[in-house]
Amino acid sequence: MPKDTKNLEHMIGKVPKFFKDLAENDPMMYDMVMKFEGHIWDDGALTRKTKKLIAIAIAASLRDQHATRAQLAGAANLGIKKKEVEEALRVAFLLAGMPAYVYGKAQLDEIMKE
Repeated sequence: MPKDTKNLEHMIGKVPKFFKDLAENDPMMYDMVMKFEGHIWDDGALTRKTKKLIAIAIAASLRDQHATRAQLAGAANLGIKKKEVEEALRVAFLLAGMPAYVYGKAQLDEIMKE
């Protein structure tokens, strides 16, 4: 796995196969995507931790199991607590409805036990 992919794994959690395939098959595109990923995830006006909570809420709202689980894995790497994720999921509930909250909560309870 390329070094950049290892860094991405630390930032977001489980790295989709897409990134590994892209690194092998289209290195130029991979480099551009990695730069974009870094730009998005680096601390700015929002911390990486805040961005991760937003990403979890969005993934749960979309009911994207892979993205939700990957983002939850990345949350653990950032020291995000289960209570923080639950609060972010309540925001998703307010804006995306009960199914988003229930979906995200089910994934959370499987990934983060405490």
